[in-house]
Amino acid sequence: MPSPRRTALLCALAATAAVLPAAPAHATPPAPALRFGACPDSVPAPPAPDRAECAHLHVPLDRSHPDGKQLRLAISRVRASGPASERRGVLLVNPGGPGGPGLAYAVTKRAKLPERVRRSYDVIGFDPRGTGGSAPADCGPMGGLFESPGPDPVPVGRAAERAALDGLRRTADDCARGVKDALPFLSTTETARDMDAIRAALGERRIGFLGVSYGSYLGAAYAARFPHRTGRMVLDSVVGPWDWYDFDLRQARAMVRRRAVFFAWAARGADRFGLGTDRAAVRAAYLRVRAGLARHPVDGFGPAEFDRTVYRALGRTERWAGLAEGLRAWLRDGSVGQLRPAEPFDGAASRPYEAANRTVKCADGPPPAPSRVLADLRRMRRLTPHPVLTGMEASVCAYWHHRPAHRTPLGGPRTPPVLLIASTHDPVTPLAGARALQRRLPGSRLVTLHHDYSHGVFASRGNRCVDEAAAAYLVDGRVPHADVHCAGPGLPTP
Repeated sequence: MPSPRRTALLCALAATAAVLPAAPAHATPPAPALRFGACPDSVPAPPAPDRAECAHLHVPLDRSHPDGKQLRLAISRVRASGPASERRGVLLVNPGGPGGPGLAYAVTKRAKLPERVRRSYDVIGFDPRGTGGSAPADCGPMGGLFESPGPDPVPVGRAAERAALDGLRRTADDCARGVKDALPFLSTTETARDMDAIRAALGERRIGFLGVSYGSYLGAAYAARFPHRTGRMVLDSVVGPWDWYDFDLRQARAMVRRRAVFFAWAARGADRFGLGTDRAAVRAAYLRVRAGLARHPVDGFGPAEFDRTVYRALGRTERWAGLAEGLRAWLRDGSVGQLRPAEPFDGAASRPYEAANRTVKCADGPPPAPSRVLADLRRMRRLTPHPVLTGMEASVCAYWHHRPAHRTPLGGPRTPPVLLIASTHDPVTPLAGARALQRRLPGSRLVTLHHDYSHGVFASRGNRCVDEAAAAYLVDGRVPHADVHCAGPGLPTP
């Protein structure tokens, strides 16, 4: 039996291990290298007295040639609203992607954060290289990706399969022509290095970080390369530590499972939606809509556009009713107004997003072989005749002109404890990914929102259990002694 003194020492050590230090608030930092001023119109103004301010930072395209071509990164900041005594440092935020700009996210995400977090952190947004205002990627026509109606993304038969693979090859060629010498350098690893450059320019010894979806992958990459600079890090809706192509496949299978749940849910709302009284009937109605749009697209809205709508809707349950009502509208009168997204797919924001998405994914690790892409397409069709393959962006890497030899390192034994957050039934980033990444982050904890079917949890789902656990970690440095389990809302009433 241990002595009372030894027991007290062990308790003290345990308590110390459960609390993470904040970034040194009272250290004298070097003079910041950023000049903040007015933000572009794309950044909304936060409620007074808070104020958004923006700056630019130049970083090398290729860090092995620091005096060569430079990229200009767009950065935003909303300062902590509390007094200096409450300040915990800076909290970089990333909304996901890859390909998603983050300049406005400093304002829009901060508005949803718990007040204690807003009082404690300067929230820093930035457009990762290749996105938004940070040298956006341009892949031109991307093999016809933006044509409407687009070709059916689920090819049936040898001729359609050859055409699908040819579309991937043409997309890779277009990106090589458009992105040019930047192709190897629009990567997660280089973006993590940019994050450290932002840290240094802000005069901070460590950075806090909140990354959602792809942002979790980016955070894990930063922690792998800069563990000694990693402060309190929250990774929400976690991308698993797999090659992007493997992740995309897992997501496609999860989409099939979640679509079956949607069918059963819509059947419970038969009086409202009129799609059928059981899952099989709703599935049949869904397939009638898709087949009808494949035969006769409506004003450029065909099967590819339909699948994009389904993909987006399945990721958040609050969109399910709109999808069901859109199916009913087409069955009633052939209209697609309720299925068509508010923003056109070929719009000014979508084109650089799709270009950066493929470029980053293909720069992050070894590609699949074309033969594997084709074999997996056939396996998905055996699983269900009409899978949702919208998220299979990394298939194009089979034909990519830059072919990296190594995966992006994620996490590692020197990484400080990280807080991961996941929803049990999120189809976009399945729960298995959070569990797999946790094994690469020693001492980290996983907060799981049970009975939830949506993508994006912290300061998004309005769950007090999740939000309080994350706020205690970020503000107080409290690492839970074990994984946290929170009760979720379940499915909405149809």
